[in-house]
Amino acid sequence: MLSVSVNGGVKKQRYRRLHKPKIKRNRLPKNINVNKIVGLIHKITPKYCDVSLLSVILGLVIFGAFMIYSASNYNAQIYYGDAFYYTIKQLIGVFLGTVGLGLMYFIDYHRLQRLAYVILVIALILLIAVFIPGIGSSKLGATRWISIGSFSIQPSEIAKFALVIFIARIFTGKFNADNAIKSVEQRLPVPKWWQVLAVLLAGGVMCVLIILEPNMSITMTVGIIMFVLLFLCGVRLKTLGLILLLALAAVVVMLIAAPYRLKRLSAFIDPWANPKGEGFQLIESLYAIANGGFWGVGYGHSIQKNMFLPFAESDFIFAIIAEEFGLIGCLMLFFVFGWIIYRIFSIGRQSKDAFGRYLCYGIATVIMVQTSLNFAVATGSIPPTGLPLPFISFGGTSLLVFMMAIGVVLNVKKQNELSYICKKK
Repeated sequence: MLSVSVNGGVKKQRYRRLHKPKIKRNRLPKNINVNKIVGLIHKITPKYCDVSLLSVILGLVIFGAFMIYSASNYNAQIYYGDAFYYTIKQLIGVFLGTVGLGLMYFIDYHRLQRLAYVILVIALILLIAVFIPGIGSSKLGATRWISIGSFSIQPSEIAKFALVIFIARIFTGKFNADNAIKSVEQRLPVPKWWQVLAVLLAGGVMCVLIILEPNMSITMTVGIIMFVLLFLCGVRLKTLGLILLLALAAVVVMLIAAPYRLKRLSAFIDPWANPKGEGFQLIESLYAIANGGFWGVGYGHSIQKNMFLPFAESDFIFAIIAEEFGLIGCLMLFFVFGWIIYRIFSIGRQSKDAFGRYLCYGIATVIMVQTSLNFAVATGSIPPTGLPLPFISFGGTSLLVFMMAIGVVLNVKKQNELSYICKKK
């Protein structure tokens, strides 16, 4: 019995081995590079995103949408019969800006380096297109917009960042391994004379086209951005001094050429000399800031927004913020913008190539200059001029390009992280 059971068991095992179904293993084709696929997944994943910077920006944009409703609902109801007229348009800009931010985050910023000249030419073409009848549209005596149905584009907002990309490209050179930065403390070479001349030529043409709109505020902004970037990129102080003298001479010529600019200057010196004319806007802005006091009157309870302060939802939205949230709210806003600027400069300083560093420096400079000028205008520190507050003021074009610029900064941060991980491996 024992031998039979053993022989029977052996026969059963042999039968199972012979008739065991063969399992087909799916083998990957030899031409598929698994490491390349994994690398691609790493590039599109938000794992290396600077969540702190992204969260602050999105929070600031949402705060801006609430402030636009608060600052514009009364006027929008009076003029358009819809209290949400400006808010809905801004929310469309928030959606497009979020899409643009995500798009620029997933696109390698080195592509901007290769397309820098094309981007600059497109920006200049858009600035010229403003003056073509049937394409450009005029408001309040200025031709600054390109109308597309019920929406409009302001090319000067795009031109600022196009100039930043161009400057970064000129001072960096072509995309190659020579642009790599070995350490954070490494100093980049001093720009050559032809690089400085190319930047001045491109910036000068851009400023001429913008001042012809006329739009002196953006012209001054572009000029200051160009000057600051030349300083950050290492241009010698003697050269910067000469450029500054020429710029001041140009400002004097612009003031003399347009008498209304001299009136604005006199209104800045003494706004109460003409309280119902040139000094009206500044006086109402100061009333709003004074009414806010230390704690503010509360969200939605501003008085000056009720057809007293012109452009309360755009150029002078800071005055409404100061009225509704007081000194505490203003200090918090200063801190938020200061942290954003510091964070972008830090990301640029840690960049592994010169183009990424210059690009972040330029974007931080645009935010710093435009924010500072907006605060200064609302508080009467400089002559009144129209300039939106980044991420907060009403304006779809401004919001879109600023959020796309943040997407570029986040991509620089991501590329830095990926390059560090690759070297570590």
